[in-house]
Amino acid sequence: MSAQGALAFARYAYPPNELGYCGPADASALLRADATAEIERRARRFEGAWCYLEFLAESAGLPDPLDVRVVEAYWIGNDLLAQVNSAALVDRLLDRFRGQSGGTWREAAHRALPHHTFQVFDVYPWAELLRTGGNPTALSVLDQCRIRTGVVRRVDGETATVESRPLAWDGTAMVAGPPRQEVVRWSTGGRSLIGGLAPGDRVALHWDWVCDVLTAEQCERIESIEARRREEAGGLVR
Repeated sequence: MSAQGALAFARYAYPPNELGYCGPADASALLRADATAEIERRARRFEGAWCYLEFLAESAGLPDPLDVRVVEAYWIGNDLLAQVNSAALVDRLLDRFRGQSGGTWREAAHRALPHHTFQVFDVYPWAELLRTGGNPTALSVLDQCRIRTGVVRRVDGETATVESRPLAWDGTAMVAGPPRQEVVRWSTGGRSLIGGLAPGDRVALHWDWVCDVLTAEQCERIESIEARRREEAGGLVR
């Protein structure tokens, strides 16, 4: 097991786990940088994410689903995504998510991707609900559940003010809204998996949490994969 990969997984998985959306109880265990074996044990109980990590590792011929390259491919994106078979991924999901309603993933054998955006925009039902009824709750969930990029403008203790572009609904399509500033957390109770923040840092956000400090290239990957993912899923963005 890669300790580096386990910590990378925890950075992104902590916020939805804390909210009770996925993974086992006691999300604070994911913030223990000295307990990567426990993080690995917990990662296996994230039914959605672990399925993709296993599939990515198998496709790349890697023995460890928490290999840091595999974890980066799922949350951010890298060249491992080019090695996968979309139809085989849908077959895997049909077995893993048997009986789950909603979403467009069953018809995605030609475009499925083992990336977090596919889980958000195809497997979850929210994008379909937004497209068919303009559901405001759906828009909020999609905006927060995706991994979005932003720039730190101010740091105040364990919170930071970050400028990012939210998703907006124009009545027919999802579009990138004007930049806004939001207050998010990067640490809680003195625990964090990043070393700190400074104004100007490019960051990844998941719900109200700063997951990591990114390079310009990583930001571009997140943004381009998301735009392509939603376009392929039905033209929800332009």
